[in-house]
Amino acid sequence: MGLFDSFLNNNLNDWPGQKLEYIHQLDDLVDASFSVPQLIFKHSTRCSVSLFVLKEFKAQYGFSESDFTAHFLDLLKHRSISNAIEKQFEVVHQSPQLLVIKNGKAIAHASHENINNLILVDYLN
Repeated sequence: MGLFDSFLNNNLNDWPGQKLEYIHQLDDLVDASFSVPQLIFKHSTRCSVSLFVLKEFKAQYGFSESDFTAHFLDLLKHRSISNAIEKQFEVVHQSPQLLVIKNGKAIAHASHENINNLILVDYLN
């Protein structure tokens, strides 16, 4: 792994939730969305735009675990999960991308710079 790769991948230490690494977590996420809205942040760990948006998202994120459960998906490691998300929620794959899941459905999504324009407070229970 090169220096640039190391820089990009070290950006998750302060992620405000959990990593989405196993397909069964998607079912758990959907079930949980009936009580707490779920966020899925899809990120390419080798893309500078994705890195910029991720940094800005984390800097602006001020919600608690009772507001949202935030999930991070590394697209390079887990593309099959991204494909399952696309199929299940009928949202075309983008990177970076943020989905808001509530009551088992994607009720909002945005990609690239529009992620940080999504007004998350509008989707609280």
